Amino acid sequence: MHGQTIVFLTMNSKVSFFRFVATVEGISFLVLLLIAMPLKYWMDQPLAVRYVGMAHGVLFLLYIPALLLAAPVLKWDFLMTLRAFLASLLPGGTFMLDRQIVKDWKEISSSANNS
Repeated sequence: MHGQTIVFLTMNSKVSFFRFVATVEGISFLVLLLIAMPLKYWMDQPLAVRYVGMAHGVLFLLYIPALLLAAPVLKWDFLMTLRAFLASLLPGGTFMLDRQIVKDWKEISSSANNS
């Protein structure tokens, strides 16, 4: 029983970490597109793109391994994992993906509790 709890927490932490990274990455993408880019091109303030763009790039690079850790836990096949990757390329895509993450995690959690 104790070993199962540790595995469950480890699996839960992978999904929680992915959700966190996906949310922050999604926010950084929107800030880049909706705030930093207009500042650069309409107000001649290029520094915002430099810093927000760098932060977004780091978060995107963190998103990929977080996705690869969480996908097996969520029992995602290659196609769903690819969809999750593509969601990171669309403005707001990670927020839409979050609904799927929560749905899949609830299904896995409930089936584990019923076993």
